Amino acid sequence: MTSTEEHTETHEAFIKTPRQLITTVILAFLVPIIVIIMLVNLVAVSSSAGSGSDAQDASSILARIKPVATFKLVDASAPKAYMTGKQVFDNTCTACHTAGVAGAPKVGNKADWAPFIKTGYDEMIKNAIHGVGAMPPKGGNASLSDYEVARAIAYMANQSGASFKEPPPPAPKAAAKQQPVAEPAPAQDTPAAKKPASTKVAAAAAPSSSGATVNPEGEKLYKTVCFACHASGVMGAPTFGSKAKWEPFIKTGIDTMVKNAIHGVGNMPPRGGSQATDAQMHAAVEYMVSHAK
Repeated sequence: MTSTEEHTETHEAFIKTPRQLITTVILAFLVPIIVIIMLVNLVAVSSSAGSGSDAQDASSILARIKPVATFKLVDASAPKAYMTGKQVFDNTCTACHTAGVAGAPKVGNKADWAPFIKTGYDEMIKNAIHGVGAMPPKGGNASLSDYEVARAIAYMANQSGASFKEPPPPAPKAAAKQQPVAEPAPAQDTPAAKKPASTKVAAAAAPSSSGATVNPEGEKLYKTVCFACHASGVMGAPTFGSKAKWEPFIKTGIDTMVKNAIHGVGNMPPRGGSQATDAQMHAAVEYMVSHAK
């Protein structure tokens, strides 16, 4: 091969036919377009936050920016809205009647409820309102009305083999007429007039006979709820006033005792099955501890 032929073959063009030329031109347009489309899709996917969730939905955004506190205008003269039997059960009774705490009949267990159903609906309502055995009055929720308690009894009993009919709602009470009351004449500033007042103040300031500081909230909660188990030591509850029974709990500290009372521990349901606040539970624990030292 001569040098001229070798030089010609080296510089021979890649496109040799018109078909190759057309193919090259089409690819020159298509390839960049495909690359641009892919890049746009990639950017769109990467910029969409919360992919696979509804975090950016309008309803989700509104829920996140919703004010924490809300208020509702209520007509004070409107009839009271009573809770249904199921609502009372979910709010109060479930603490004992779901797991059978302290011998409470489990809802849905016909064998557990049969002896109570035999006593009659009225007897069951009376016991629930005033308390019986380990059950405190109104299940420990003093805010319940007698009608709401009766509704809860009908709900639980009917779920467990009875066919009780709920009592009709109570008639709204007529507003009591305000009668003018004559104000008493101011007492004269005499030693005789001052004596009863000073005696009352001294009596109020005097410590209890037990020597313990009595918190009214704690004493009230104990006498309406806690006494059901702690008065007689039901299900291993430390007996009220027993130093030996309370000593192991007192050693753990008041904070631990209050925490267990609020969240429940062992056979004790949360808050003793009541709707007491954290402050009320703290006061009740302090009240019982003060009488066990």
